[in-house]
Amino acid sequence: MKKNSKIYIAGHKGMVGSAIVRRLEENGYTNIIYRTSAELDLRNQADVEKFFKEEKPEYVFLAAAKVGGIHANNSYPAEFIYDNLMIEANIINSSYKNSVKKLLFLGSSCIYPKFSHQPIKEEYLLTGSLEETNEAYAIAKITGIELCKFYRRQYGCNFISAMPTNLYGINDNFNLETSHVMPALIRKFHEAKINNSKEVIMWGTGKPRREFMYVDDLADSLIHLMLNYSDEIHVNLGIGEDIEIGELANLIKEIVGYEGKIVNDLSKPDGTPRKLLDVTRLNLTGFRYKVELKDGIKRVYEWFLNNEDIKK
Repeated sequence: MKKNSKIYIAGHKGMVGSAIVRRLEENGYTNIIYRTSAELDLRNQADVEKFFKEEKPEYVFLAAAKVGGIHANNSYPAEFIYDNLMIEANIINSSYKNSVKKLLFLGSSCIYPKFSHQPIKEEYLLTGSLEETNEAYAIAKITGIELCKFYRRQYGCNFISAMPTNLYGINDNFNLETSHVMPALIRKFHEAKINNSKEVIMWGTGKPRREFMYVDDLADSLIHLMLNYSDEIHVNLGIGEDIEIGELANLIKEIVGYEGKIVNDLSKPDGTPRKLLDVTRLNLTGFRYKVELKDGIKRVYEWFLNNEDIKK
């Protein structure tokens, strides 16, 4: 992938896609293309095929997806499986038909079994039942991995897959109906502080453990893989450390400066008990993360404070 190679970022408006664009531009890549969802509906096969035929991208980062937290996944499973299947199938097939040199498909750690051995190795895929609350999304992402694998086997396509852990960073989704745990807690504690609320309600027991990777580290790892990795098996992306959700809540509470108490809503689901990725394969390629959790949360909260529109 050269500095003037034509690179298509699918999902460039999202947290991950926008981070990839920033990093590529910072690294001197000058021929980056993208379309908003209003300009190109990635669920529409004919439109995607027309776009690829006209633009002929050489490299593709497939970061477009319908995403959300437990509430959104539970409430709209049909949309989550349909939209994600269509997006990935259209882009992967069009990449093959238009001789894309390399494609990187971005999945999710929710593809692994609910009660997987920890830390989770890439080989544990399809060895057990999925977490019920995001099963539809997980099945769609597993299909994306398999598409890349079988297009690679049958057609010789240089299509690779990467599975990131839980992500956070600037341009995250702070909508309490659809957000993931990190931005939801940041917004809850911030609003509780502003409104002088005596307590903040947190879903579940706070006992599940999660791993969090700052989105700029994620973008760096994806570019690193595009330049240095080419194999059939997908690669876990993470930092190799996790934290209890309850501990995370207290850390965010401290950073925000909220002085009330945390109340657990035990009627709400916990989700998967633990999701810690084994990142040995990633580390063997020569990549290591840089941003520690506390510093990353401080960056996100500062960005949140300076972007009034995301709090509406």
